[in-house]
This record gives sequence, structure tokens and C-alpha cells, in this order.
Amino acid sequence: MRPVLLIDFGSTFTKVTAVDLDEEVLLGHASAFTTVDHDIGDGLSLAMNDLEKEIGVLQYDYRLACSSAAGGLRMIVSGLMPELTAEAGRLAALGAGAKITRVFTHRLSRQDLAHIEANPPDIFLLAGGTDGGNRAVITDNAEALARLDARFPIIIAGNRDAVDDCEDILSDFETTVCPNVMPRFNKLNIDPVQKAIRSLFLTHIIRARGMTKASSLLSGILMPTPSAVLSAMVLLAKGTKREAGIGELFAIDVGGATTDAYSIAEGHPTDVSVVLKGLEEPYAKRTVEGDIGMRYSATGINDVIGTARLAEMSDTTEEDVQHYLTAISKNKAYVPTIDDPRSSSLDRVLASSAVGIASTRHAGTLEEAYTTSGIVYVQTGKDLRGVRHILLTGGSVIHASDPRSIAEHALFSEDNPFSLRPIEAEIWLDKRYILAAMGVLAERESDIALRLMKKELISLGMSTASHVYTKE
Repeated sequence: MRPVLLIDFGSTFTKVTAVDLDEEVLLGHASAFTTVDHDIGDGLSLAMNDLEKEIGVLQYDYRLACSSAAGGLRMIVSGLMPELTAEAGRLAALGAGAKITRVFTHRLSRQDLAHIEANPPDIFLLAGGTDGGNRAVITDNAEALARLDARFPIIIAGNRDAVDDCEDILSDFETTVCPNVMPRFNKLNIDPVQKAIRSLFLTHIIRARGMTKASSLLSGILMPTPSAVLSAMVLLAKGTKREAGIGELFAIDVGGATTDAYSIAEGHPTDVSVVLKGLEEPYAKRTVEGDIGMRYSATGINDVIGTARLAEMSDTTEEDVQHYLTAISKNKAYVPTIDDPRSSSLDRVLASSAVGIASTRHAGTLEEAYTTSGIVYVQTGKDLRGVRHILLTGGSVIHASDPRSIAEHALFSEDNPFSLRPIEAEIWLDKRYILAAMGVLAERESDIALRLMKKELISLGMSTASHVYTKE
């Protein structure tokens, strides 16, 4: 036996997973409420106690972790144009597992600088201008940041003609220079920035409350949890040189604070009559719905869907909905049980709504445009209609009595016919919550991580858009 321990310090729960590398099996899994308010090590100890009750005390070859606790990796992005360099920076940060607190465009205003001073990020991404293009804005923004009292790491990834000046101006900051995130119009180059973000994460995440103490128990904190999940999904889709993947996929991670959507797909237009508009999309794309979550952000679901609609979908009353939202806001660790059918129904509807909102916001859209030659269709974002795998993870989905019905809300719906979501797909469930753990493991043992995912992820069968709940 060659056991290793994989830890995910989540925003709501700390999960521990033990794996035997020799036999390529999961030995056990346990979780406990994340205790970031006082000492994150306490939650880890509770989870480890439960794991040891299941599998006994083991001597692990190594212990690796990812984390989204203590607010995760908070980033601010600054670019020139909203749809171009600012969007390129945003995509780079999200793909690296960051939680973006603000995106600024054009020159930083006094109000912008006051916000940054009052809410300094873990990392600031300074972008702007294509190579050889506008250099005044990014330079002016560097000068504005240099006047702040707050200090934080800054990644400079804009117009290469202005990089040297920006680095000199920001000499009092910890700076990292990367190639431009958008060197040419509508051309992305986000990989170098993502590597830099991850390097800074390794350096700075242990400053989170209680993390310094917990890190002494680990062989390494490798990445933010969302980055680990994205790595696992890329591995599952593409495979390795020795092990085939399953192909393009669409995934939703329904969390307590946010709902993350991932697409591992090209997403190019599939019809010659469709014209692609806007910035190119990364093959591995992550979006974050910070207002949509099962506990901390449950009221955000209510704001989008509406109390009356949630009551209708759950066969309860509006008063029941409001009472449940209040209850889970006070007890964010609450998990419905089978002896409480009303709460179970409400939780299922909240999860279904979170999946529907996140998948709609993530997928591309079509719109009609009229030309002298007639009607053409303009695509913005990714076309995911041909994706044949949908993967769901997150505690509310894992514990649901009918996770397939929740997953089907990620499919195409006649209520929103111009949303390019999958039409037919095999539904997969991360029943044992292993994706983040496998993303961490893949750093050292990618083939084993892939085989474990193929073995452990549960297929719930094929579903088509006709199964999606529609309005009467």
C-alpha cells in the first residue's frame, strides 16, 4: 500500500480523501465544516478524525491540498476596453482559480483607487493595450497604483511597449511581468498569467487565517480549489498520452458561496451561416456566479428566480421559501434529511435553479442580425450544443435524491432558445466529491488520477433537452 492524503479546504466544508496509489483505489473520504473563522486546522482535524474511524490511522507518503477558504484567491483586474483586454484578464484570472472582486476598465478613477485602498486584493492583474497599441492608459494606471498606501502583488500583462515603464513605476510592489494577455486584437494569451497567479498563490495563501499552522502538516498547497477542479476536468476530457479521456464536457460545481461552471470544449460555430463575435474563448473556461450559491448566496437564487417561482417548483408556499432561506443563512452547514421532505424539495429546487442560471450565463448565445443578404446569426461565446457530457459536483447535488433532474437544468431549454447549452448529454455525478482531489493528485500522478475518475464518477445515463422543466 502507498497511501496519499488529498485535502480540499473549501469555503463551506473541508474534505479529505485518502488514495492508495499502488491499488489505484479510494480508501476513504470524510468532511467537516470549514472553521476559517477561528482556526482552519480545527475543521481539518474533525475531518481527519472521521476518516480515521473509517480506514484507520495511516502513514501517508505525502499530503497535498487545495484551498478556497478565507475568501479564496481574491483578485482585481484592470484593462483598457471592457470586451477586450479587461475581458482577457478576467478569463485568465478565473481560469487560474481566482475570485474576482472587481474589474476596472480605462483609467482608474479616484473612486476606483479608494475601493482598492480599502479592499486590497491578494493579486492585482494590470493589463491594457495590444502590443504596439495604447500604452498611455496602462502606464497612467501604474502611476495611480504607485500612489496607494496599500501594497499587494501585481502581475503586469499588457502592452509590451509599456511593460518596462510599469515595472519601474511599481518598484515598491512585488511585481511579476508576463506576456500580454491580448497581444493582438481578439487574440488570447492567458497561460503565462495563469502560471504566475498560481505561483503567487503558493507564496501567499498560507497567510490566510490559520493556514500557516495547517500548512505545517502538508507536503504542499498546490493550487486554488477551482484551479484543481478545472485541472481535473481538462484531464478527464483530454486524457493523457497513455490513457484516453471521455471527450468534451460541461460541468457545474454548485457550492455554498458560488456556483462555478466549466466547459472543456472548443465551442466554435457549427454552421456556416453563424458569425462569431467578440473575444475568442479558451478551450478550458471557468465562470463564477458569485451571487448564486446554496448557503451564503442562496438569496441570490431567489433574486433571479423569484420567491413565487421557487415555491411553485418545490410545491411549497412563498412563506416556506422565505423561512428556509432564513434558516440556511443562520446554519450554513445544514444538510436536509429524508425525514424533512419540505426542506429536501426546497434544496433540490435551489440547486436546480443554480445549475440553470450558471449554465445559461456560461454558455454562448445566438442573436439574429439583418443584412442586405438576409438574416444571419451572430454567436457570442461558446456553442456547447454538441457537448455530450455534463458533470455535476457539489454537496447539494451529491446528497440530492434525484441528481439527474438537477443536472438536466444545464440542458437547452425552449424558454431560452438562443442559449447554446447542450441538447443531449450523458449525466455524470461526482458522488464522492473527488474532482478537486484528483486535480491535486494529477500534479504528480495524472494517469492514476484519470483512471480513478473514470472508475469513481457515476453515470446517470443520457438526458435530452425534452426533459427540462418548462413553464406552463
